Amino acid sequence: MSKSRTFGRWTALGIRVAALAAAAAAASGALAGAAASSITLHPPTISDGIPVLIVHENDRVRVRIFAPPSNDSVERAPDGRALAPAFEQPTFGRGRDVVYLIGGGDASARTLRAEIERPRAADAPTFSFGTLERALAERAAHSRMIAFAFGALVAMALAALSMWVILSDRLFVLYAALISMLALYLGCFSGEARAWPWLAAFARVEPYSWNVPIALAGAAAALFTREIADLRLFVPRAYRLFGVLAALFVLLAGANLLRLLGLGPLVSAAGNLLFVGSAILTLAVVLVAWRRGSHAAGWFLIAWSLLEGFTIAAAGRLIVSRAGENETLVYYGLPLSMVAAAVLIALGVADRLRAQRRALTEAERHARTDPLTGVLNRRSLLEQLEIACRRARASGLPLTLLFIDLDHFKLINDSFGHLAGDACLAAIVGPIESELRHSDAIGRYGGEEFVVILNGADEAAAHPIAERIVRRIASLSVEGFGAPIRLTCSIGVAASDTLGVWGDQLIRHADAAVYGAKRSGRNRVQLAERLAA
Repeated sequence: MSKSRTFGRWTALGIRVAALAAAAAAASGALAGAAASSITLHPPTISDGIPVLIVHENDRVRVRIFAPPSNDSVERAPDGRALAPAFEQPTFGRGRDVVYLIGGGDASARTLRAEIERPRAADAPTFSFGTLERALAERAAHSRMIAFAFGALVAMALAALSMWVILSDRLFVLYAALISMLALYLGCFSGEARAWPWLAAFARVEPYSWNVPIALAGAAAALFTREIADLRLFVPRAYRLFGVLAALFVLLAGANLLRLLGLGPLVSAAGNLLFVGSAILTLAVVLVAWRRGSHAAGWFLIAWSLLEGFTIAAAGRLIVSRAGENETLVYYGLPLSMVAAAVLIALGVADRLRAQRRALTEAERHARTDPLTGVLNRRSLLEQLEIACRRARASGLPLTLLFIDLDHFKLINDSFGHLAGDACLAAIVGPIESELRHSDAIGRYGGEEFVVILNGADEAAAHPIAERIVRRIASLSVEGFGAPIRLTCSIGVAASDTLGVWGDQLIRHADAAVYGAKRSGRNRVQLAERLAA
C-alpha cells in the first residue's frame, strides 16, 4: 500500500473517530460541567515504519490510551495497560499533539481504548495514525520554520533599535516594538516557545502569553502607521484617531486580566472586533495616504495586506479545525508572511528616510544657492572661500579669484526692465561654468557681480580662463525683451601666488582689478596688483 493511500485512510479514520468522540461526550456527563467518555480505536495496517497513534488535544482535555496486554480484545481485557507518550508536539493555541508508540508487528491486529476527560465547553480530541518517522519529521520541520521566523523577526527588531541609537528617529523604536511583539506572539501562540528555556516560563502563562503581545503589537502598529504614512501631513483627521486606537489596544492588553474573573469570552469578542475594525481602517487610511503622495505608505499597504490576509485566514481556519489539518497555511504561510511583511515595512522605512534626506538636501541647497541664478549665494560663497584658502595653504598650492562684473547692467535694467536684467544674470552662468572644473566654485557676490574660486590655479593658469569667459559672454544675445540685448563683462584676477594674500584680501584685490578693467574700457581682463597700505 502506498504512503498516500495509507495516510488517506488515517485521515478518514481520524474524522470518524472525532465524530465518535463527540457522540460519546454528548451521551456521557457523570460530573456537572465535565464530560467523560471512552472510545475504541482500530489501528490500520502500517508497513512502512514504526506505527504511532497521534492524539490532537488541548490542555483542558485529559486523554489516556490503553492497550491490551496481549492480542485479546479490549472487551476481554478492559483495564489493559496505559501507554506512555513517546513525545509531545505543541501546536497553535493551547493545543498539542501527543504521540504514542503502538508496538511493532501487525499493529492492526490490536485495539486501543482512549479514555477522555474534558469540560463540556472544550473541543473533543481527535485521533490519527501514522509512522514515528513522519511524526518526527513533521515536528522538526514545524519547529525549524517557527524558529526561523522568530529569529528573523527578532534580528530585524534589534537592527531597528541599533539604527535608532544612531539616528534617534522614533520610527525605528515603533518598528522594533511592532516586530518584536509579532515575534513573541508567533513563538508563544505556536507553542514552540514552551521548549525555549529563556521563554518557557512566560509561554506557559496561557493565553496571556500571546494575547498580551498581539494587543501590544496592535498598539505599536497604530502608532507606527501614523509615522510611516505621515498621516499628520497626508490624512490629518486620522492622525489623532490612530492615537486613540493605540490607547484602545493598550487597554485590551490590560483587559486580559478580566479572564481571571471569568470574562474571557467578552474580552475575546472585544479583541476580535477591535482587530478586525483596525485592520480595515488601517488599510483604508494608508491607501488614502499613498494616493496622496506618501511612497512609504505604499510599502506599508502591501505589507499590511499580506500580514492581515494570512493572519485572518489562519485564525479562521484554526477556529474550525486543528493546526495539523492546515499545515501549509499555519506553519508556513503565517510565519513567512510575518517575515515578508517585516521586510516590506523595513523597505517603507528606508523609503521614508530617503524622502526625508531628499527634502533635507533640497532645503540645504535652497539655503546655499542664489534662487535666480542657481549658483552659491554670498554667505555660502564666503564659507567656500574660507575652506578653499585653508586647504590651499595647508597643501602649499595657489588659489586664484575671478571677480566678474556685468557691464552696463544698470542701463539694461533702465532700458529693458528688471525682468530683462534677471534674464541676463541667469544667462551668463552657463558660459562661465563651461570654463570651470568640478573642483572650482562660483557664487553671486551681489547685484551683477560674481566670484569664481579657482582651486590650485596660479595667475598664469587663471588668466586665459578669464579671457575665454569674457569672449563667451560677449557672444551672448538675450532675446524676448524687444531688441536683442548684447552683453559684455569685466573680470579682475587676484592670485595668492603673486599677491601673498588670502580670503577677504583676495576679494578686495580682485574687486580693485575689476574697476581697473572698467576704466580701461570694459569687456576685458585685468590682473590685480599689490595695493598700497
